[in-house]
Amino acid sequence: MKVTDHIKKAAGKTLFSLEILPPMKGKSIESIFHVLDPLMEFKPSFINVTYHRAEQVFKRKTDGSFERVDIRKRPGTVGICAALMNHYKVDAVPHLICGGFSKDETENALIDLSFLGIDNVLALRGDAPKNEKYFQPDPNGHHYAIDLVKQIKNLNNGVYVEETIEEGGKTDFCIGVAGYPEKHFESPNPDMDLMHLKHKIDAGSDYITTQMFFDNQKYHQFVQACREVNIEVPIIPGLKPITSKRQLITIPSLFHVDIPTDLAKEIMLCKTDAESDQVGEDWLVMQAQDLIKQGAPVIHFYTLGKPKVIYNVMKRIC
Repeated sequence: MKVTDHIKKAAGKTLFSLEILPPMKGKSIESIFHVLDPLMEFKPSFINVTYHRAEQVFKRKTDGSFERVDIRKRPGTVGICAALMNHYKVDAVPHLICGGFSKDETENALIDLSFLGIDNVLALRGDAPKNEKYFQPDPNGHHYAIDLVKQIKNLNNGVYVEETIEEGGKTDFCIGVAGYPEKHFESPNPDMDLMHLKHKIDAGSDYITTQMFFDNQKYHQFVQACREVNIEVPIIPGLKPITSKRQLITIPSLFHVDIPTDLAKEIMLCKTDAESDQVGEDWLVMQAQDLIKQGAPVIHFYTLGKPKVIYNVMKRIC
């Protein structure tokens, strides 16, 4: 079922969804099931599977020279999404990124997803590789998420990259895109960031999932700003627990979001990991309860690294 159909069927009730990382190469799918098994008690409507582009490293050759090779530390999302749907009978949402993929590779991935009965995708530009400062697309790939949205929309209309294909089969993907309550870090200002988001919606996107935030007021203001420029699609808030002093530095650095002063002060006072987990859990419960009260369509939990905290939060709010 499409994400938008889940929301319509809920008729105003707030749903829950989860996001997971693929396992590191060499680990089995059981490592994913181990994380998700307890959380399935809360019947998430769908599960997102993230994707990270390959990293480029230099390896020494036998003649002493170096060659640049791509290292993919985690497998792709197609097989994992199929495994989740088969194992849990739940809808899966694969992340598709521009970086590291040609248009043909993207099309083939979409065809595979369609054949598997997966009808949701989250279209993202993706980040620059760790060893590069700026994003560079594949020579035959997309520069921006809007271009990826357009390709998916074209395939929904039976338009393929290979122009000689006539009367091609049509896919039926529900297309999600990312939104940034605190703006994308590369955008010069919030107004232009909102303009780019509006262009993605006008290109055919069906819903928005936000970057994590820790101040609900920023989400509410973001939703209002979207409505004022006639973005009417569902806007799903993304939540993640902050549970350590180190995250007070790493989360703003990696994700370009602010940590509220009250939360930061509470985390700084913690003397043990258990105390930090409890502070993060309590804060997340407060966020979730407010979002439910305000009628958020779905609460999307980034489970990365802290499934136990997410479990405790859902136990308290469900």
